[in-house]
Amino acid sequence: MPLPFLTADRVFEAADDVPLPYDDRDRWRRPYRPGPWRVAAAALALLLASFVLFAAVIIAATAEPASAGLVFTLALLVIVAALRLLRMGVWVSARGLRHVGFLTTRTAPWEQVTSVRTVQQPVRWLGLPRTVQGQALLLARQGRPADGLPPLLTTHNADFLGRTEAFDRAADSVEAWAEEYGPR
Repeated sequence: MPLPFLTADRVFEAADDVPLPYDDRDRWRRPYRPGPWRVAAAALALLLASFVLFAAVIIAATAEPASAGLVFTLALLVIVAALRLLRMGVWVSARGLRHVGFLTTRTAPWEQVTSVRTVQQPVRWLGLPRTVQGQALLLARQGRPADGLPPLLTTHNADFLGRTEAFDRAADSVEAWAEEYGPR
């Protein structure tokens, strides 16, 4: 009994000229993986949200529905915050460069990007007010001062703390995107 779905010589129905999902340059993608600090913080927030959701179920069974609704809303806010925390970072596509923060998102079309460069400077440690000496990936745009913008990536943020090789690869990747799609 032949099993054609298990053999390597089967004929594919899909067209060969369809790009693979990772080849689509028009989709926004993060050129690096989220770091362990960011993933751990999001995991702890989701763990907290599960306890809050459990509390909402108990409150719904024993108390007023309004109280349960309030606790359920709090759990949803914690879940949204955890997902937003995972979404933070630098995203690139053929259209431009996007810097996603916790509350804000800034998008720069490649036509406006004058340079993306890595510099040695004091950087914030895990986003806290304390600064340490490190590297930062800076974006310079046409018609805007480079001083006012926060760095895109740093060696001491939640994605790259203790992972300098990962920072170097991510910075090189973003710089390569800027070189490829930036103004000529």
